Amino acid sequence: MSTSPMSFCISTWNNLDYLKIAVDSVRKNSFYKDAPFIVHAENCSDGTDEWLEQIGGEKYNLEYYIDKNDPPVGIGGGMNFCADKVKTEYINFLHSDFYVTENWDKSLLDVHEKYPDEKLWVNSHRVEPKMFATTESRLGTVVVPQDEFGAYHDDFDTEYFDEWSRQFVAINDFEIAKGEGVSGLIKKRDWDEIGGNDPLFAPASWEDMDLFLRMLQAGFRFVLPSKSLIWHFGARGSHRLEENDGKSAERQVKAEQANQVKWVKKWGKLPKFDEIGFICGLQE
Repeated sequence: MSTSPMSFCISTWNNLDYLKIAVDSVRKNSFYKDAPFIVHAENCSDGTDEWLEQIGGEKYNLEYYIDKNDPPVGIGGGMNFCADKVKTEYINFLHSDFYVTENWDKSLLDVHEKYPDEKLWVNSHRVEPKMFATTESRLGTVVVPQDEFGAYHDDFDTEYFDEWSRQFVAINDFEIAKGEGVSGLIKKRDWDEIGGNDPLFAPASWEDMDLFLRMLQAGFRFVLPSKSLIWHFGARGSHRLEENDGKSAERQVKAEQANQVKWVKKWGKLPKFDEIGFICGLQE
């Protein structure tokens, strides 16, 4: 039986090649290797359901839930679903296109233990391949050439990146006040108190900013420690929309526009961002 203080949670849709990498890296590189693992798979048609049935159960301490929803609940709804199943003190949300590095999870927990009386959202420092000409390194994210470690599931050099990440962690020790995507470590009681993701924004887009704004208003601190490092394959969502259905990318743009309208109706104003591009309130 696991004694881990946290549970790992992933919500996924048709991303099997990268999901395999994410799950394998969590079991290989986490400090809490035996932590409960909860996966919510929605409307998958790429073999994800069958793969989860194959590896799920006591051997991998992995719970999986296969849903066929119309309309889909999306990543935000999947996160809510997983969180409802968590029985540990902490929830560790991650994406299906992550590769985590040595002790990434313990480094997140260390921040919580450093500030035990605060409400925290603690997320990992990222490394990403340069997928677009305009993509540049930013605070909390290092962007590298595509051929540095590989950019796709079939050319990613895990051994090289593991070694590189150990060197990065050894020479860097800092914290950034920033959230980076809807992935991170949070106390279960704090997640329940904030109410999770708002289903108004299902299946995706604007749900992360809505969550972060509510957290800010509730007094949360956002911390990104350099000692917790992950690889983010990046832009896999948009690529999957194009690969799964030629019209899906167009529908995604329309969904983003529709959710912006929903945001303004809910909050009355558009979001305001600070100098590092993180939401800090509402526009005047």
